[in-house]
Amino acid sequence: MFQIKEKSVLPGFGLTMGLTLVYLSFMVLIPFSGLLLKVGGITWEKYWATMTSNSVVASFKLTFGASFLAACINAFFGFIVAWVLVRYRFPFRRVIDAMVDLPFAMPTAVSGIALTALYQRIGDMLGYKIIFTPLGVLVALTFIGLPFVVRTLQPAIEDVERELEEVSASLGASRWQTFWRVIFPAVRPALITGFAMAFARALGEYGSVIFIAGSMPGRRIVSLEIVERLNENSTSGDLSAVAVAVTMLIASFILLFIINLFQTWMNRRYLVSQ
Repeated sequence: MFQIKEKSVLPGFGLTMGLTLVYLSFMVLIPFSGLLLKVGGITWEKYWATMTSNSVVASFKLTFGASFLAACINAFFGFIVAWVLVRYRFPFRRVIDAMVDLPFAMPTAVSGIALTALYQRIGDMLGYKIIFTPLGVLVALTFIGLPFVVRTLQPAIEDVERELEEVSASLGASRWQTFWRVIFPAVRPALITGFAMAFARALGEYGSVIFIAGSMPGRRIVSLEIVERLNENSTSGDLSAVAVAVTMLIASFILLFIINLFQTWMNRRYLVSQ
């Protein structure tokens, strides 16, 4: 028996898949392939010496540690912000909702200068240095990652039916039990997605961090470490910068792949429990 395909006004799978592969090849695969080919020009001894140097190890620790902590902070407070904006009506709610998108709209350099000026004064008032410290890096990464969590959570919170909360309360569940067993499982996939997006954005951040972090060894993020090595204007500097960039690329891909696997597993558990 021949299967007759139903005609559609929209393009078919073959055309759309072909365009997708071509676009991804030019935008993602070819540049990354060129980066991997370029790192082939460095010997293993030089690569290992570069990656085990004190400045590179410190930059990786600072970048991944601060990015993960900033994503956790944004996941917690982003949920609260999204919940308030969705569930409550109060004066200037739209203004506050628009303020969430400021890190999206502001150029990263402007964000960095604004954060540096603000927290330098706050640090002087408190007698505690914030800028040019890992705490300043954390502040900058938290600032740029908040919108990803809030905007991802808002549609999920809107889809949670209030009737489920009322039924849970009528069955004798406390507010905490209602949140943990009814609300949180429904918004958990969106929360994990927002966390992953904020984490990925923080890993690649550059403009807003360089002003508040400075360029001293031990306080550089990986992006700034790469730029500093490129500024050496030497072949060894270029190769070491490529080595750091490739390592950062691979590490970021592995972490995001693990997060996506965890998200898929959590989604399946949620669907099975329904």
